[in-house]
Amino acid sequence: MPNSRVEDEAAIQAVLADSYKAWAAGDADGMVADYTADATAIMPGSLRDGREAIRRSMALGFEGPLKGSSTYNKQLGIRFVGTDGAIVISESAIRFPGDPEVPEDARKVNATWVFEKRDGRWLIAAYHNSPLLVPAQ
Repeated sequence: MPNSRVEDEAAIQAVLADSYKAWAAGDADGMVADYTADATAIMPGSLRDGREAIRRSMALGFEGPLKGSSTYNKQLGIRFVGTDGAIVISESAIRFPGDPEVPEDARKVNATWVFEKRDGRWLIAAYHNSPLLVPAQ
């Protein structure tokens, strides 16, 4: 009997990889291709409510301040919630042309991705990020 969690995790990884590739290509449509229609994205100071709002925001970003950028992403964990839900935690940052592979500045964030399996397909239902704060040592 196949391990469905391994297969589900691979499918989620593929969705994330496609999202990162779309960002690097400046492709807003590709960025939201695996988002649910009612997806939300919350970043400090903003709420993008719905796939189309997220797409519009990304398109504007790719035409302006995000042009030529890519992302750094490090998955910190994944946990499944029931049979049709998953939460991925990652450390991410925007990489602008000329940036090192792993930016070491204030652009790093902790991110939460909420996935929902609909009709056998894993989709991003919600995304949230918050600036990475390093505790004082």
